[in-house]
Amino acid sequence: MELELSAEQRLFRTTTKSFLEKEFPLERVRGLAERDTGFDREWWARGAELGWTAMLVPEELGGGSISGAGLRDLAIVAEELGRGVAPGPLLATNTVLAGLVAAQQAGPDHAAAIEDLVAGQRIASWAVYEPGGQWDPRHPALIAKATPGGYRLHGVKDRVEAAGQADLFLVTAATGDGVAQFLVPAATAGVVVEPQWSLDLARRFHVVRFDDVEVPASALVGSAGADEVLERQALVALVLQCAETCGGVERVFEFTTQWLFDRFSFGRPLASYQALKHRFADMRTWLEACQATTQAAITAVQDGAADAPELVSVAKSYVGDRAVQIIQDCVQMHGGIGVTWEHDLHLFLRRATVNRSLYGTPEDHRRRLADLAGL
Repeated sequence: MELELSAEQRLFRTTTKSFLEKEFPLERVRGLAERDTGFDREWWARGAELGWTAMLVPEELGGGSISGAGLRDLAIVAEELGRGVAPGPLLATNTVLAGLVAAQQAGPDHAAAIEDLVAGQRIASWAVYEPGGQWDPRHPALIAKATPGGYRLHGVKDRVEAAGQADLFLVTAATGDGVAQFLVPAATAGVVVEPQWSLDLARRFHVVRFDDVEVPASALVGSAGADEVLERQALVALVLQCAETCGGVERVFEFTTQWLFDRFSFGRPLASYQALKHRFADMRTWLEACQATTQAAITAVQDGAADAPELVSVAKSYVGDRAVQIIQDCVQMHGGIGVTWEHDLHLFLRRATVNRSLYGTPEDHRRRLADLAGL
């Protein structure tokens, strides 16, 4: 994204970029395809030391941001992760933190969990999707029944990012008083985690089964029926996802442009051909629009603007469609080598394709825009 950055934010971007280039170059990302896990916990803890988990958390709970606008700062990290197709539960953990912080004053105290997540000592993931279901966090099929000591959870979640390495799950569940969320340790009896196939080579997703899982009343996050907390989490997840996708697309556009200047045909660089210039002009226009809509959405969510849901759905629907189209065009520009395993293009295309589908497809968000407009 082309946010106007302060000197501190520029330094933070440089530090994050250098760390990722050193720790997770694309060669190492490729190697993740052969591993069961997508990242090392020690590596994630070092990212937490850089502030990756602190941006959405107030200082009294152990957090803090670079500029005072935590979501904008966090979007810088997301963009750099996208540029490197890096692994790590940045979106998953920060989405959970957004929910815990938003609900902290309205229910049981989860300050200890927040502090552990900020420190990188624990990892959390949002268990919100369900098998066979689309993006619909307000209508979970997983049931939470009240018991004398707390609640009993029964149901299945899927597409849970990094569940195999998560210590905590923030689980959406239906109760008699509306949708509620529960913070459930992964080691709780009855929680079963099963690997799930993913197109993304660097990220792992899992099915998580809750077979009559007993949790205390203190596991409740906020209160039942607090849809505004769910909305806050969804908006945070979506803008971080869009920022990450924009970072990946921008890098693909950069190395594809360089390829066309380096590659010659009939004694001329490919970049000199008018037909290809027209195509690149289209792609650059689309990329600029992706960045602009994402920036507007981040600003709206950061500021708590009334039109934030609308702007976020605009960004998600546009970025979700155009990002994949731009990368596909870049594949075509590379010719035969662009469709080989040896080239890096497929790493970015996989990430953009997965991001397009998660947290609502572009079609889902266009329907949401119609609902918001009263159509």
